Amino acid sequence: MATQLKPDADKLPIDCSPEEWQARLDLAACYRIFDHMGWCEGIYNHITLRVPGERDAFLINPFGLMWDEVTASNLIKIDAEGNKLSDSPHPVNLAGFTQHSTFHKALDWAHAIVHTHTPDTMAVCCSKEGLTPHNFYSCFFEGLVGYHDFEGITVRNEEGERLVQNLGNRQVLMLKNHGPVLMGRTIHEMFFLYYMFQRAGEVQVKTYSIGEPIIVPPEVIEVHQRDRDLMLVDDFGKLDFQAWTRRIDKIDSSWRN
Repeated sequence: MATQLKPDADKLPIDCSPEEWQARLDLAACYRIFDHMGWCEGIYNHITLRVPGERDAFLINPFGLMWDEVTASNLIKIDAEGNKLSDSPHPVNLAGFTQHSTFHKALDWAHAIVHTHTPDTMAVCCSKEGLTPHNFYSCFFEGLVGYHDFEGITVRNEEGERLVQNLGNRQVLMLKNHGPVLMGRTIHEMFFLYYMFQRAGEVQVKTYSIGEPIIVPPEVIEVHQRDRDLMLVDDFGKLDFQAWTRRIDKIDSSWRN
């Protein structure tokens, strides 16, 4: 199990700390899980993870590789500006890292960040209502989602201040007409938040296609979120992440390389 390994520094395949290698294993597994679930878009989009113990060092996928080609050793270590900190024959998609670096630099707690273009989550980002509290999953996020008006491809640093401002103290930012950005204190937390958000979007698209949804009243949402917080304790999402890691490990364990 990748999230339970205790790497021996003398036996690592690349020159890095045991803590960085563990982060590489976790992130590579995450890319493979997202690919397995169909939550990727070719060689584009990103999941980034801060290197443990290094405030301004991050791991990112090599630009040009499909997500099912990502491995622990070919992930690229970069600084907050996207400059390589490790040898790699692959380039870094600096345009795609712009929004990630904005949040990583501004938010000490944002260790893991994902931005995707799945059709269902994009559809919700393109709707006037945004995410509505009408299903089991979307009620988890009521009041916890920020919105950012579309300004074109997110490649300009000057947009960063508005991104952070619109996120506020939340963990989800819906880029209108674009797609979602989710972040977590751990990769497990980010993964499970995304899992629920993706489900919320899928159900919303299907519900609106067959008729007007039943909106859940605020007092029920309050109870729903209260009980959610009572259940989701200790390393939020870890058991889910481990379970999906076992699944992709059975399919193809090359992500460990």
